[in-house]
Amino acid sequence: MTERNDERTPTAAADAVPDQELVQDEGAGTDRLPADDEKGPLRRCIASGTVGPKESMIRFVIGPDGEVVPDLEERLPGRGLWVTADRDALAKAMGKSVFAKAARRAVKVPPDLAERLERLLERRCLHALGLARRAGHVLAGYEKVREALKANQVGRAGPPPALLVEAADGSLDQRGKVTALAPSLPVIDLFESSALAAALGRDHAVHAVVARGRLAAGLVREAARLRGLKGPRRHLDLKDPPGDRDAHQDSDKGSGVGDTAGRPAM
Repeated sequence: MTERNDERTPTAAADAVPDQELVQDEGAGTDRLPADDEKGPLRRCIASGTVGPKESMIRFVIGPDGEVVPDLEERLPGRGLWVTADRDALAKAMGKSVFAKAARRAVKVPPDLAERLERLLERRCLHALGLARRAGHVLAGYEKVREALKANQVGRAGPPPALLVEAADGSLDQRGKVTALAPSLPVIDLFESSALAAALGRDHAVHAVVARGRLAAGLVREAARLRGLKGPRRHLDLKDPPGDRDAHQDSDKGSGVGDTAGRPAM
């Protein structure tokens, strides 16, 4: 089966199912919902056995050819096999026949499954950021982001900020000056400036702020799953003079960034 590349934003969770409705699936080595219904927010990780919210997990299915396929949209047919979005959990699931035991059949685990999954999640994150930009829910540029954080609103009379996006290769000095203005906001720093620029329709991007709402919530979820799969990351040893990249290259000029006209209701 070919890699699924559906970049639609994630859908909301279905109605809740109490934890006690998880029942043991004899012989499968995992728990399932009654009749494989998969409704509700709780899932059991086939690697660790822990039960948690499905928002922090990744669904897999077995394709017609017996290959393990990630289902980030959570819509593919077949019984879902859930793995916590964590580097070690995925590594464990890929080894020792964990997927096969959970599926109760022989399966093929692609050796590049982790890398493939990271690429898919990266695309989803950047696509979600692009959707937020087109909806007028993003401001980019060092000065505009600082102004939005100080005013506690994104755009003219816009919603309050929900999260910050900082380029991984941006100056740590400039990034620190931005994040210090809103220490409680989550920060996504998984992408280099060139990838952010492409998603935001700019020549260059280092700093961006996303307004509170559904699009921001979806981006936070995807970024959290991607962060878990990437594992701990060392800080970059940047050689740039403080503020050199950001103050000069991350100007407030951009294509369609920060335009709040026609912003839909949140």
